[in-house]
Amino acid sequence: MTTVVTGSSGLLGTALADALRADGHEVRRLVRRPPSGPDERFWDPANGVLDPGALEGADAVVHLAGAGIGDRRWSEAYKRELVDSRVSGTRTLAEALARAERGPRVLLSSSAIGFYGDTGDRAVDESAPSGTGFLAGLVREWEAATAPAAEAGLRVSLMRSGVVLSGRGGALARMLPLFKMGAGAVLGDGRQYVSWISLPDWVDAARFLLAHDLDGPVNLTAPEPVTNAEYTAALAKALRRPTMPVPAPRFALRLALGEFAEEALLAGQRVLPRRLLDAGHRFAHPTIGEALSAVL
Repeated sequence: MTTVVTGSSGLLGTALADALRADGHEVRRLVRRPPSGPDERFWDPANGVLDPGALEGADAVVHLAGAGIGDRRWSEAYKRELVDSRVSGTRTLAEALARAERGPRVLLSSSAIGFYGDTGDRAVDESAPSGTGFLAGLVREWEAATAPAAEAGLRVSLMRSGVVLSGRGGALARMLPLFKMGAGAVLGDGRQYVSWISLPDWVDAARFLLAHDLDGPVNLTAPEPVTNAEYTAALAKALRRPTMPVPAPRFALRLALGEFAEEALLAGQRVLPRRLLDAGHRFAHPTIGEALSAVL
């Protein structure tokens, strides 16, 4: 099996490409610089450019490229970059797939549980409607950009990922220095839900989707979401460190991080992986304690 991967130098792409190669599959990496190896092909998603041979004879595409949600404060300019980096790249890829005569028939396109907005303590699955806010709107546009591929008859799976736990990158890695110093703290009132998945389970879920006939939205989250207070306690326990005796106040988080704090840290999303479970997928790390032990 030959799989084309965008965003292959990121945390998720690197882990998935390594796993696919270990399974004996060929991986082609789409890169935005001059290719430097036989497994690389050029693309310029912002300008709609894709090497015509990149998709030739491949079986599937896993599309993971996009600017990092938490990499910078959400200025209006960066919010436009977050949208453009996802929508233009996805549309470029979907249109190329629709035109390809001997191209892949499967597209796994990265998405996010931000689609659901703030769900409070209400558990939701893939049948739930979209929420409100910047992230929900971004995800709607992002997913809609895959339409040319779906209309051309490809199987399109929309991978709505939760917080991916890894000690090597992502949100958890950014938090580790504080927690290792004993300065980790509950955020706000701590009642907001965190829907998470370990990096190994995320990779296994993506491999499952490549092999099984699931299209449309699929939540890539562990089956047991936790509150921020539970997450904080589990991380402190895994690191054998204390936490701050008082929570980080909402107003301070808003002042320091702006809109990102309101939508990504203080809003709650209690999201369940109903379609994966119904299809028979099993998680290696279904609880937060098991996941943190595995990735740390």
